Order: sequence, then C-alpha cells, then structure tokens
Amino acid sequence: MKKRLALFLCLAMMVTALAGCGGGGSDKPLVAGYSNFSSKFSPFFSETAYDQDVWTLTSVSLLNTDRLGAVVEKGKTGETREYNGTDYKYEGPADLTITTNDDGTVDYDFELREDMKFSDGEPLTADDVIFSMYVLCDPTYDGSSTLFALPIKGMEDYRSGMASQLQLMLDAGRDNTDFSLWDEETQKTFWENLDKAGTAFAQEIVDFCIANGYNAEGDSVAACAANWGYELADDATAQDFFYKMVEAYGSDLNGLSSTETAGSSLADLGFNPADYAIGIKTGDSADNIAGIQKTGDYSLKVTLSEVDATAIYQLGVPIAPLHYYGDKEKYDYDNNKFGFDKGDLSIVRAKTTEPLGAGPYKFVKFENGVVSFEANDSYYLGAPKTKNVQFLESQDQDKLNGVITGTIDITDPSYSVDTAKAIAAENSNGEVTGDKITTNTVNNLGYGYLGISAKAVNVGGDLGSDQSKALRKAFATVFSRYRDVTVDSYYGETASVINYPISDTSWAAPQKTDADYAIAFSKDAEGNDIYTSDMTDEQKDEAALNAALGFFEKAGYTVADGKVTAAPEGAKMDYEVWIPADGAGDHPSFMMLNLASDALKKIGITLTVKDLANSADLWTGIEADQVPMWCAAWGATPDPDMYQVYYSGVESGKEPGGSNYMYDIADPELDKLILDARTNMDQAYRKAVYKSCLDIIIDWAVEVPVYQRQNAIIFSTERVNMDTVTPDITTYYPWLSEIQNIELN
Repeated sequence: MKKRLALFLCLAMMVTALAGCGGGGSDKPLVAGYSNFSSKFSPFFSETAYDQDVWTLTSVSLLNTDRLGAVVEKGKTGETREYNGTDYKYEGPADLTITTNDDGTVDYDFELREDMKFSDGEPLTADDVIFSMYVLCDPTYDGSSTLFALPIKGMEDYRSGMASQLQLMLDAGRDNTDFSLWDEETQKTFWENLDKAGTAFAQEIVDFCIANGYNAEGDSVAACAANWGYELADDATAQDFFYKMVEAYGSDLNGLSSTETAGSSLADLGFNPADYAIGIKTGDSADNIAGIQKTGDYSLKVTLSEVDATAIYQLGVPIAPLHYYGDKEKYDYDNNKFGFDKGDLSIVRAKTTEPLGAGPYKFVKFENGVVSFEANDSYYLGAPKTKNVQFLESQDQDKLNGVITGTIDITDPSYSVDTAKAIAAENSNGEVTGDKITTNTVNNLGYGYLGISAKAVNVGGDLGSDQSKALRKAFATVFSRYRDVTVDSYYGETASVINYPISDTSWAAPQKTDADYAIAFSKDAEGNDIYTSDMTDEQKDEAALNAALGFFEKAGYTVADGKVTAAPEGAKMDYEVWIPADGAGDHPSFMMLNLASDALKKIGITLTVKDLANSADLWTGIEADQVPMWCAAWGATPDPDMYQVYYSGVESGKEPGGSNYMYDIADPELDKLILDARTNMDQAYRKAVYKSCLDIIIDWAVEVPVYQRQNAIIFSTERVNMDTVTPDITTYYPWLSEIQNIELN
C-alpha cells in the first residue's frame, strides 16, 4: 500500500517485555537478515517496518501488547496472562488506569516506573513522555502517527492558527504577491528549486518507462504519465507531469517523493521538503494541549473529550529522550515550553538517522548495509545476554541461503511452498524445523483481497443501488469460486482462504464456529446456496456461472440462452482488473483472475487482466479513478477500527476515511456502526458491531476477501540457542520482544 494509505505506528512493532538477566555475553554478534533500510531510524519519522525495527531495538514505548495484541495496562507492576496453555508475565514502562467520567470525558492516567534510564545514563521521566507527545501533536508534524487525531481535550485549539510554510507556499502559488508571511526572495527560491527538482523527478519516471518499454502508445511524456496513472495533454512536459502529481498529493511532497519515485527523491534532486516544514502562525492558537497534563515527576494524565476505543493503541507512544531529540533549555512545563519551538521540529528531524532511547540495545552505526548495535547494560528489564547485534541488508532471495551458509542467524524469507521445501531439504528430518533450521510461522498482520470500485462498476451511476450491488456480486461470485485452487497453488499450507474483509489475526474476525459464519459470495441472487457438498469441481464451475448470470440479470443486463447480450445504461460488457504481478504473473491472485476471465468469457463478459510491471502504477491509477478492479493486500493494526478504509461521511458531515476513495462505498448504516464501535470499549459488543459492518461490506461487493498468509521467521538451529528465543511468538509479539534473553550457541 502507499505510505499515506497504510502506514500506522503499529504497537506490535514496539513491544519489549519479560525480564532478562545477566549481561555482557560473547562479542560474537547475532545477525538478523533484513530488507533494505531507508535510514529513517526515528521513532517519529520512520516509514518502513525495517526502519521501525531499528529504533524499536533502541527504544521503549509507553504501552506494550501481549501475545494476543491486547494492551498491557499494568506494565509497571507486571501482570500475568495465559496464552496457548502457558502463563506469561508482562512488564512495561507504566501502569495505566482508565476512568470514564460523568461528563463523558475519559481519563488515561499513567504511572511510570522510576528505575528506567536511557542508554546514555539519563533518567526517563514524565517530561520525556510529554515531550514525545508534543512532537507527535505539533501542527507541522508529518510522520505516520495519528495521535493528534484523537479527541484529546484542547487538541484542535493547540493545532489551529498555524500551518507549515510548505503548505502555505503551495496554496499561495508562484504568482503570490502577499509577502507578509515570507519575503519575495524566499518565494522565488522555493519555486525555482521545486521546478528544477520536480522536473528532474518526473523525467526520471519518463526515462524509466521508456527504458523498460512500458508505454503502449509511444514514448511521449503524456504516454509515460498515463502508464504511471496520470492523464495529461499530448504536448505535456516533464514539469507538467510533476505538478499533476503535486495536485494529487496536495502538500504531502514527502509522500509524493517516497511513493512515486523512479529512483531519486526530491531531496536528492535539490529540493528538500523538510527545509520548508517550519510552522507559520496564521491565527490564534492555544499555548498547550489541555488534555495532556503532568501530574508528577513520573506520572501524567491524558483526557479525551469523548470515548474512543482506538485511543489506547495510539497512546502507546515511543518515549524519546527530551535531552537528545529536543532542547532541555526549551522545556518548562509550567510555562508551556515543551522542548522545542512550536512549529519547528528541525532539532527532532536532525536526529532521524541516529536513534537513542531506553531499549535493550544502543545504536552504533549504519554502514555498508549493516546496522550495528551494542547491549544497553542499563536496560530496565536486564542487560541483554548477547552483547552485539547486527541487522544485515539482504535481498529476499538471499535470506534463506544466508542462514544455510552461516552469514545470517535469524531472518524472514517470503514463505511459500518452494521456500518450505527448501528449508525441509536442509534439515536431516525433512521437516521445516530440524537440526539446521528452525521455522516459526505466524499469520501476517493483514490479508489479500480483490477490490471493486463502486464508482467504476455500477449501473446508472447509482453506486449503492440493488442493481449496482448485483453487478459487483456477479463478478465477486466468479472470483470467489477460484480462490481455493489459487491460494493452494501459490501458498500451499502457508496460507488459507478467508471469507470476511478482515485479518484472521484480529479478535474481531468471525470464526468458522460462529453460528452466522458464511462463505463469501456463496448465495445466488435469490439468496439460495450456490453450492452443495456433493458437487464436483465442474459442477461448481457451472453453478458459479449460473449464479453470476442471475446477478447480471438482476443488474439489468439482457440474458438469453445462458449468455449476457447487452448491458444496462452506465454498465459495460467488458471490464479490466489490475494486478501488480511484475508483468510475469507473479502474484497470489493471478491464477484466480485468469480462471475467472476464462469462465466469464463463456457467458459473454470480457474481463481483461492487466499485469503491471510497476506496482506504483496501481496506486496512481486508483487515485485517478482509472481502475475498476484490482488485487492487493491490506495491512492491519491490533485494533480493528474500520474508519480509514470504509467510513464515507455520508449524511454525517464528517470527513470520509483516508482510503475510502478506493471503494467509494457510501452507506449511512455502515458509517453509524463504525462510529458506534469507536465509542464503546466493550470488546464483545464491538465484535458484534464489526460483524454487522463486515456483512454490509460484503453486501456492497466492493471487496472480495482472498487469503490470509503466514509469515515465517527462521533461525539457525546450529548457531542460536533456541531455548532462549522468545517463546510462543505471535503476530503481535515478535521475536524482538525478548531479544535481551537470546543467546548464541
């Protein structure tokens, strides 16, 4: 997914729990194989999971999660929870007490441990937590945390009346004549540098498309832009192309630079958006956030103006040292000074490549593709058993071989049928866990799906009509028929077919044992079962097509003699489905699309499968409303909140969710349920509400759930003492959670 659609500060990436003891151990490093890093090792500004792991190893977060993804509320005193038949004790930096007040506000009271130190010896106090929160809530903050979006008392008052210079200058335009907020020379330099860097940025994309032969209609800038998902005039220039992308991204030039790039970033080419990230006052704003209060040297309170069930995850912020990321001279809580000048995070951004915190390890350097760490002997859960750790950049195809040859101790290769066979071949017992390699698998925090745009696939322009839903269900029924064979062929036992648009890792995911559990798109237009248990595969194929014909007819298509012969107004006889399969069919859902295309052809419907060599084309195409159907995967978070993907704002006046434009689902009842689930902290109640949400999404047929895959972590059994590795690793409790206990043989 694009950074701005699917990035979250996942609490599961931040866990550090259970005490270790001893310290110092052998100087022999523990080597973990990782995909490439971006050097954004900041608890505030990291963008990839790999960069996040770097700062996670050096830091602690205010709250941790257990093996089921539930927040540990008594981290200071410790609490024991059962998992898989074993009791585990969880510890963390703080105890949390939640109080719902008579006026509807909610207090989150935190009591910190008093024995924590950062790796440089400085004590960790409430001031460090408050500093970290203010960074994440600054009006110019543009990282992936959404703490500022919580209904914290006084948040809107604090963030109003200020905007980043970058946003203001883009909004004002190059012909601006009002120089009350900046001078004319600054404006001139801004646009000259942006024009130059932006043109070069777009030209790289053009050159990339031409070099790889991606353009179907010539090698003009317009043709390349169309391949990238943007529509331009035939005589468009590279600069026109760039500003078309700027139009799509608004003021988010960081997002544009990191997502659309064909190689270089805007900063590489001479324009660094961070140079204009300074906040400019445009009106009145509060001096502090009323709902963030220091209550003692080691305690604080956060007050929400209303119940928000997702808040507990957002409040588990990384605790960054004020004295390192900020300026102690600029911190005076009583006088509304919080470690930096409001609207100016330059001092925080300056530390992006060199993290420091109170975690189990200290960052040493990143050099020649290796991130080096050494043990933090003052780690509050005990000094790590292994003194040195290295994160080694590795291509996916080299990860398994690295463990086999001895250059890597722990890594995460893409797990497929072929990978499992290769691992088993190395072990003398012929299994994936043996004398050479130990394999640990967990469900991926996310799932694969097929999306259908309601805006592109409808009848008569009415996106939510029964006819439009029937049209989408016709396609969804045929796609669903071929999920099993496709997933089994690509993943074997390392993935399974799912029937609801939610990751199986979530506590809200319906279970097969539930009374109302249903196979996705297994009912015909009359509500009858499409399949019976005694059907052969051929009979199931025929049944799926017959059901599809029923849906097409209900949608208003003309059906005669087992074929569709004409489409109603606003619908078509032919549609495209896009899939980022590297132009070579390498995608878990590729077989499903081709089987569905062949089947639909039999009843007169043309489904063209567009295999994209560049996955970036898919997201730009979706943003430009050019993609009727597509295959991709969603990332997930520990909380199943559906606001970002499915909330439409219809009839409510609220802004739609950030990714809702992909499906264009607009259902008042769904909106109501999503908001209802957000304002209730009873998990059983929320699960029932989310089941109703999932049923509505299936009824709209904008998403076909396809697969839940597994991730694999493999260990060198010969070099890693497996008795010291984190037991019962889960999606929410990775091997890093107890890295302080790991020893080498």
